[in-house]
Amino acid sequence: MRPIVIVTGASHGIGAATARLFAADGYDVCINYLSDAAAASSVVEDCRAAGARAIAVQGDVGAIEDIQALFSACDDALGRVTCMVNNAGIIGKAGRIEDLQPATLEGTFRVNVFGVMYCIQEAAKRMSTRRGGQGGTIVNMSSLASYLGSPNEYVHYAASKGAVESITFGAGKELAPEGIRVNAIRVGTTNTRIHTQGGNPERPARIAAATPMGRIAEPDDIARAALWLASPGSGFVTGTLITVSGGL
Repeated sequence: MRPIVIVTGASHGIGAATARLFAADGYDVCINYLSDAAAASSVVEDCRAAGARAIAVQGDVGAIEDIQALFSACDDALGRVTCMVNNAGIIGKAGRIEDLQPATLEGTFRVNVFGVMYCIQEAAKRMSTRRGGQGGTIVNMSSLASYLGSPNEYVHYAASKGAVESITFGAGKELAPEGIRVNAIRVGTTNTRIHTQGGNPERPARIAAATPMGRIAEPDDIARAALWLASPGSGFVTGTLITVSGGL
């Protein structure tokens, strides 16, 4: 029986690469997307071409009703989830603290923090051996910003990712006795559309110049780390962060 993964924010970037890689590795795949149905459908077709059963479910990860619907759709179409990849996130507009708008602050925490917590809750209900489940793995996406602070750009985003790391530490300990491993990836700047959307398109080139390996991450770099954290190869790893940043 094939394992089943849910990947949030999987129509583009890291999430799309993760969905495709998990499909190629033998998982059936449920992808969540917010608005780009065509891109989500393309990812689903790629997963199916790799031999996976795959579906796409639209929803806002910051809305608990949408998360509950996402998991119910996965239950019905594929079965009980065995791996949860909390990839969906927003960065908000770059700027200084005093210029940060309340809507940006609220939206960033609603998606990046509340969404992760909602997904962990629903995943744990299905995975926990205490509730009759078979165990599972949860992979959260954090960021180097969580400890660098991202001054003059994304302090609000950095704070949200600091919260994700605290959730990872706590959930990793709480859920370990119930067969669930929870870990996070501290992601370095990655070649996705997020910085252009946030009004800071020159940032990737600036970060690449400061990175010891001389480039920023590609989505597959992050996806491969997520696959390892979901695999038996990391079977004694929980409540832990790994950094994928080219040495930055």
